[in-house]
Amino acid sequence: MSSDETVKQINPVVNVEYCGVCDYGGHCLALGQTIRKSTPNATIFCSRGRQGSFEVAVNNTLVYSKLKTMALPDFNEVAQVVQNVSHGEEPQQIKGQQPINCAIS
Repeated sequence: MSSDETVKQINPVVNVEYCGVCDYGGHCLALGQTIRKSTPNATIFCSRGRQGSFEVAVNNTLVYSKLKTMALPDFNEVAQVVQNVSHGEEPQQIKGQQPINCAIS
């Protein structure tokens, strides 16, 4: 394989800020598992943050904000964006969402 044919693999870094009050830590772990199926070299950080948040950044680019959409992202679409980044593409905004399933008491 010549140097022109070599595909440079990038190790994407995914940072997820999630709402601890909403108990979204499990969602962050599930997202991490989905990402690792297609991009095992990705590094995923889950950190407790603002109430109602589930903010996803790939290589320091915000690609999804639950604070703006009021829904969790489509995990498969996030995984696809991360895989694309690992092949040298720029992070793209996530459009897909999971169905809203929330009750306010």
